[in-house]
Amino acid sequence: MSIYTTIDSPLGEMLLVGDGRALTRVAFLDGAAIDPGWRRDPAALAEAARQLREYFAGERTAFDLDRAGHGSEFQERVWAAVDALPYGATTTYGELAAEIGVSRDRVRAVGAAIGANPLLVVRPCHRVVGANGSLTGYAGGVERKQRLLTLEGALQPQLWEVS
Repeated sequence: MSIYTTIDSPLGEMLLVGDGRALTRVAFLDGAAIDPGWRRDPAALAEAARQLREYFAGERTAFDLDRAGHGSEFQERVWAAVDALPYGATTTYGELAAEIGVSRDRVRAVGAAIGANPLLVVRPCHRVVGANGSLTGYAGGVERKQRLLTLEGALQPQLWEVS
């Protein structure tokens, strides 16, 4: 049985879901639904909530949380590369594809794997940008992506185009 809680953040209310051992999902509540079969348990997800609050307060640059993987082998490879992206840095979809050893014609597949990331913010898919530096493709919305990158100091708003 999954457990869940919600927390307030500067980007809107967030949904945290776990399986009792690990975090399985982090989403913005305006883009997610609470399954009626889930049990609300804020205490069980208190550490994840604390770390997210510290991140948004500028006091945390990395998350130390158990995460449960629920993707294909390819998605897990992409997500591992995303997990390794340092705070305050960005990379492109093409650079990420090259890093995991897939050809240029698989960049869209890399993008799809990033789009399927179930752990928004915690797994920093917001650090992946378009080849021309444009802010594209974020499940939480491009405006949130821009705000996350600004929080991390990776973004000078006047230098980036949001598309």
